[in-house]
Amino acid sequence: MAQHLTKIFLFLFALINLHCGVYGFRGNNPPAGINSIAIPTFQDISGFSDPTLAETLTQRLKSKIITDNTFRIADKNLADAVLNSTITNVRDEAIVISSGEVVQKRKISVNVKIIFEDLKKQKKIWEKNFENYGEYGSSNVSESERADGLRIAIEKITEDILIDLTSNW
Repeated sequence: MAQHLTKIFLFLFALINLHCGVYGFRGNNPPAGINSIAIPTFQDISGFSDPTLAETLTQRLKSKIITDNTFRIADKNLADAVLNSTITNVRDEAIVISSGEVVQKRKISVNVKIIFEDLKKQKKIWEKNFENYGEYGSSNVSESERADGLRIAIEKITEDILIDLTSNW
């Protein structure tokens, strides 16, 4: 009797596990057939004064995708999908002003438009706008502090893009 119950238990256990599949915390897996992504350099139409911003964003996003390991980075003519990205706006604004109208803290916000396209099916998977920011102290060395704020904004926005790439199916 015990041997019979063990066989039934093992059969039910195997049957249940067949339907579970692979579980991930970020939601569903990417669409079937999308294993590699081309990531051309971001276009910058923001008018922001940093000529390295587009390349910095591109490299940081590629680095996050490589580390995440959901997709491979590939050349556009070999990739399953492409991520066309445009920096649409960069705002640098005061957020904390002390007496005497002295700016104590600033916020730099970056807006990007991303179009994720399936190259094999020749169709858009999604198109989204992302915005995120970094705060920084305002002092006499504000250029280096502004760079720190921009670095924080880039880190946040590339993380947001990666999350949408890997989880919202």
